[in-house]
Amino acid sequence: MMIMRSKNLQFHSSNKTLLNQLPLKLYSSLFLLFFSSSLNFFPFSYAFPIRSHVFIYAGCSNEKYQTNSQFESNFNSLLSSMVSSSSQMTYNSFAIGNDSSNIQPEGAIFGLYQCRGDLATADCSKCIQNAVNQVHLVCPYSYGASLQLEGCYVRYEHFDFLGKLDTSVKFKKCSSSSSNDVEFFRRRDDVLADMQAGAGAGNGFRVSSSGLVQGFAQCLGDLSSQDCSSCLADGVGKLKSLCGSAAAADVFLGQCYARYWASGFYPNSSVSPSDDQAGKTVAIIIGVVAALAILVVLLSVCRRAMGK
Repeated sequence: MMIMRSKNLQFHSSNKTLLNQLPLKLYSSLFLLFFSSSLNFFPFSYAFPIRSHVFIYAGCSNEKYQTNSQFESNFNSLLSSMVSSSSQMTYNSFAIGNDSSNIQPEGAIFGLYQCRGDLATADCSKCIQNAVNQVHLVCPYSYGASLQLEGCYVRYEHFDFLGKLDTSVKFKKCSSSSSNDVEFFRRRDDVLADMQAGAGAGNGFRVSSSGLVQGFAQCLGDLSSQDCSSCLADGVGKLKSLCGSAAAADVFLGQCYARYWASGFYPNSSVSPSDDQAGKTVAIIIGVVAALAILVVLLSVCRRAMGK
């Protein structure tokens, strides 16, 4: 019997804590992750050169896989393949444990990763390594997950999503500052039009500028040029409708994203409380888990000292 599984992802943008989802065996690895990241995990600093490890959003499926299952084995192979491949190329997709029959195997898993188009291969590899580590933290034992960092993106599912157009909004951020300047809107619209046309017709990535307005856009590598153009057209439209006269804005759809900002940089003050919640939630988790790990170590030292 074929088991149908939920395809819905729960995106972390609420006040709900994730601590109750973390198995105890992850605590030690999280402790190491906390210190190795050097507290650079906090979101939304858009100064250039880019901080590729900065967390933007994540989503997890409701369904959980069992430990020591075939899916877990294939999942580990997928993540290993992503890290290995990222040292050679900035995009790749994978299908593991699937066959040609109409019934999807229990262990089937599909995935992809992609780095930002202007990221060097070495930096891409580091970003993917960070993303792979953080997927374990944000979405433990999930049948499907997606995670967007500033410089790269990873996604895996139990079903085949590769090459299928998805223009649903996954994340948006509008600056608190706005503009009523006619010249700003003209420049912004020129940048958005150039990004839409250039990324759709080229390699899926486009940087553009007009005066003090800058921006870039990118499609996932599994999209055709036609679908990329359609996705970016939808993304540009949502930037305008959802963020209005904002001086800076991001919108991430299922398979593409677009961003613009004014005055030559993306202002850190543009983060609103609701948009910042995803990154804060993950940062709080890491801090709390690290504190617990330190407490365990101190208690262990004290017990040994008292025993002596």
